[in-house]
Amino acid sequence: MEKTLGIIKPDAVKSGFSDDISADIISAGFNIINSRTTTLTKEQGEQFYFVHKDREFYRGLVDFMTSGTVTLLVIEKENAVKDFRKLIGSTDPSEAIEGTIRKKYGTSIRFNAIHGSDSPSNALNEIAFFF
Repeated sequence: MEKTLGIIKPDAVKSGFSDDISADIISAGFNIINSRTTTLTKEQGEQFYFVHKDREFYRGLVDFMTSGTVTLLVIEKENAVKDFRKLIGSTDPSEAIEGTIRKKYGTSIRFNAIHGSDSPSNALNEIAFFF
């Protein structure tokens, strides 16, 4: 079984979508094997998104991800990373396929409800970062 990390972002938590998103994940055949709700510190946000440090959206992303409560999820399934990326949909909810998490709960590229690891190696690193 492969593991991946999901983060229900502050916009979705604040809007009360955490339970619905978790239910969508489980309905899609994933197991949520660990979860916790927290507020990321600036240091955690900066470290977690360090790969984007030189990109123009970095500071805004860190500020957003540290602006409120998030729900961290360790998710397991065969082909978890690829299948979870498909389930969450395009970064831009307006371009996401109907039924995906971002299409259902996201409102913009910035407020797109959920993070998912983009590769199996990043998934392991991201899970280790938080758990």
